[in-house]
Amino acid sequence: MVRRGVPGAVGARGGGPRAGRPTGVITRGTTNPNRLRRVDRWIAAEHGRLLRAAADPLVVDLGYGASPVTTVEFRRRLSAVRADVEMLGIEIDPARVAAALPYAGDKLSFVRGGFEVPLPDGRRPVLIRAFNVLRQYGEDEVAGAWSVMCGRLAPGGLLVEGTCDEPGRLAAWVAVGADARPRTLTLAARLATLDRPSDLAERLPKALIHRNVPGERVHAFLTAFDRAWDLHAPLAPLGARQRWAAAVGALAADWPLCTPRSRVRGGEVTVSWDAVAPGDT
Repeated sequence: MVRRGVPGAVGARGGGPRAGRPTGVITRGTTNPNRLRRVDRWIAAEHGRLLRAAADPLVVDLGYGASPVTTVEFRRRLSAVRADVEMLGIEIDPARVAAALPYAGDKLSFVRGGFEVPLPDGRRPVLIRAFNVLRQYGEDEVAGAWSVMCGRLAPGGLLVEGTCDEPGRLAAWVAVGADARPRTLTLAARLATLDRPSDLAERLPKALIHRNVPGERVHAFLTAFDRAWDLHAPLAPLGARQRWAAAVGALAADWPLCTPRSRVRGGEVTVSWDAVAPGDT
């Protein structure tokens, strides 16, 4: 496996991309049906208007893995928001692209590529989803990868980058604007199997996963979330949703949350990036 580096990233190995070669690394590629359902539903609900307003409703699923199933599901979920949405799955491994081609059809296609997001005729996607892609990179390569991907977005577009466990029960993602500046962090969980909110720490995006230590904002956030969770332990007999919602409500007194009540009850919480950003940014 050859690491080609991420152009613009501090400490990227291999320098910029060579002509015609994808930018990035072949990662493990494991995936499962419905693994990304939480982020897909969040995108459709919270950023559906972005897709509806787009002159060119093109969406990219970057690094879909060994199976294109989550790309197929992504298009189906977004088609409920805009029927003519066009989905492009991008993978750096040519064998994975070949395996995905039988699934291609109207408004769904697959190409080989990497962070450079190869698109013909100067097209720019309104949205890029890059999940479980940067987990195997260094933290110092994240900003460069964000910059390259966001440089391909349409004006006002959005990059959603994050990670989840294999069944999709624990997930976390960052919403990054076309200016490559992160906007929010979202945590999402299947509440019936959640022990406490800090369990989500193991699924933090690469930009934060090594920052869950005392003195960092994200650690303070998760600690406060656990404290609120413990405070509302008496609600446990009423169900995990009631307890989670109460904990999020308590958290909102001190943290800049921006999660609609309906999505809180589904096991989500979204917080302003500035409140959890690494201390040296």
